Amino acid sequence: MDFNVKKLASGAGVFFTRAVQFTEEKLGQAEKTELDAHFENLMSRADCTKLWTEKIYRQTEALLQPNPSARIEEFLYEKLDRKAPSRMTNGELLGQYMLDASKEFGPGTPYGSTLSEVGECERRLGTAEREFLQTTAISFLTPLRNFLEGDWRTISKERRLLENLRLDLDSCKARLKKAKVAEAKAAMAPDFQETRPRNYVLSASASALWSEEVEKAEHELRVAQTEFDRQAEVTRLLLEGISSTHVNHLRCLHEFVEAQAAYYKQCHVHMQEVQKELGRLPNAFALNTHSTAPAGSASEGLSSSVETDTLKIEEVQAPATGTRKAKVLYDYDAADSSELSLLADELITVYTVPGMDSDWLIGERGNQKGKVPVTYLELLS
Repeated sequence: MDFNVKKLASGAGVFFTRAVQFTEEKLGQAEKTELDAHFENLMSRADCTKLWTEKIYRQTEALLQPNPSARIEEFLYEKLDRKAPSRMTNGELLGQYMLDASKEFGPGTPYGSTLSEVGECERRLGTAEREFLQTTAISFLTPLRNFLEGDWRTISKERRLLENLRLDLDSCKARLKKAKVAEAKAAMAPDFQETRPRNYVLSASASALWSEEVEKAEHELRVAQTEFDRQAEVTRLLLEGISSTHVNHLRCLHEFVEAQAAYYKQCHVHMQEVQKELGRLPNAFALNTHSTAPAGSASEGLSSSVETDTLKIEEVQAPATGTRKAKVLYDYDAADSSELSLLADELITVYTVPGMDSDWLIGERGNQKGKVPVTYLELLS
């Protein structure tokens, strides 16, 4: 019990001494040991690394999971060391809803068949998103979190210890300075005409006491300087390790970009596939028009002839007027000989022919000709 009380009292004394030294430094009444410029640069670089790593980590989390409630739930499960329940991505959920709706409306109807195709595409997009989230969490977020929760905490702890030892060192310097000033005053020769012999003895005794204080202060200063130098070296080595952290984060950043590029490429492929499939499905608007046309009308006869007779592309002639230029938005592979394959960003000439589906145009590129889907084009004026 006595040991604990003494230890507590000693700790309180050290804390009070550091507080006094810190306050006097802020008031400009005490000297402060300055670290060298290289050490200051290392600390500034470490603080900058921590700041931006934390911002990048938080924003990446928001990018991968925009829902704050879901992020808090995942954080709580992680802190409780429990596995978070599996959650469908928004794309997977949307795809499932579309597939269920397709069954309700009937897969044989234009709307139902389109819902089925788009639903499958959305489900594939959701699966690709899930794989991207898992890859990014492992290859990018985990190294950043390990730095913030591991390396940076160690650096912060050692820096706090260095600052405490620096306060102890400066406090020892201040005590030594005061002791030397007091020793010098005590060692001054007394005035023999005004001072009584009894005071000679007191002056000599005080001088001896202050000499002992000076020796004690010098010893404490040497010990404090040794501890400070040792801690400064430890902290310096940790701060220099920030360069290795940058190299590691650079590698993780490359992996993040590769995962993101693969994800968007996969999404692009899925969207191209669903566009092709939608181009082959029956046109709901055309069917609706045909169903409402009067029996025996010219439109019904024209529609029937278009549906029963295959359009012969080689016999189609460009009209004298009505042709337009169009820019191709996406690559398109022709499904048969009646269609024209397209390359993104190329310019082609397009026009319509009587009785042709409104989702298609006739495209020409040089001496090549064929049907092209309207959704793949940007019509130019």
